[in-house]
Amino acid sequence: MIDKIKKSDIKKILCIKPRGIGDIILSTIILDSLYSDFPSAEIHYLTEEFAKDAVSTHPLVSKVITYRKKDTLFSIVKKVRKEKYNLIFDLWSNPRTAQITFFSGAKYRVGYSYRGRTYAYNIKADSGRGDYHSAEHNLELLKAAGIPVINKNILFRLDSESKEFAYSFKKNIDKSEYLVGIIPSGGWDSKRCPPEKWIEIIKALNLKLDCKFLILWGPEDINEARLIKENLTQNCILAPNTDLKQLAGLISLCNLVIANDSGPMHLAAAIGVPTLGLFGPTDPHKHGPYSSKSDFVIKSDLHCIICNKLVCPFNKECFNEMNIEEIIDKSMKLLTNYD
Repeated sequence: MIDKIKKSDIKKILCIKPRGIGDIILSTIILDSLYSDFPSAEIHYLTEEFAKDAVSTHPLVSKVITYRKKDTLFSIVKKVRKEKYNLIFDLWSNPRTAQITFFSGAKYRVGYSYRGRTYAYNIKADSGRGDYHSAEHNLELLKAAGIPVINKNILFRLDSESKEFAYSFKKNIDKSEYLVGIIPSGGWDSKRCPPEKWIEIIKALNLKLDCKFLILWGPEDINEARLIKENLTQNCILAPNTDLKQLAGLISLCNLVIANDSGPMHLAAAIGVPTLGLFGPTDPHKHGPYSSKSDFVIKSDLHCIICNKLVCPFNKECFNEMNIEEIIDKSMKLLTNYD
């Protein structure tokens, strides 16, 4: 074990967070503190290829190294060793990233003390996840390394491509109306609010507000998005197919985003758009939108709430029985407070 990092040793830092768009975005909570403690060091990320744009535009990240899931450990380690990192933060700490960290050649290797992986790290954070938000779990690595936490900000920065895409799309929208983003995405089936409930939510909000709705979707969400659009032709726009940076551009146009627990929900919060999360199988106190401009709705009195099951064994009562008035009330408050 190493008791203290010698700051003069640190020229290049690698943060490892391979996948999960939301997880990568939430991990940016450590970057301001890293930069504050090592202002002359380069900060890089290691992610899977599909996820690189979750952090590639961050102003404190000078390079993103990528790999494909099928790549060999040897090929990934070769890329990492070539960079000659002095300090590595394994923000994932799964068996594979532990091996990458161990063979990296870095003098200082920081990770969580999960069973079977402690060999990889000479600076170790407690393995418990605590009662705090998952974004703040990343801060435990900073604390273990003796790095002061200067703030708890997460950030997604739009680049010129994202802004240009958004500007071109904005021409189709009446500037006098609010634009509400609807995100039916969800990594698990159980996280997905049914389309019929989305339709009910949109109809109710439309009675309260002069607005247009922008249905934002990814490849796995297109059927739900189309079903919502087909049943709500008035004031409803189906977003075009986008990559992550283009999606961020469209989100930035919105006055409010309502979303399931998903990567795009965290993207909206990191951009700074008021965000309302709809929760069922996951805990919003640990996985909700991490922003002062956010809120969540959950049917907390349900017997099976926060079940963490990938597929609902019942009838998605957590969403189907969700209080519409609460959703509308919290939506209006977010719009009023942050317009």
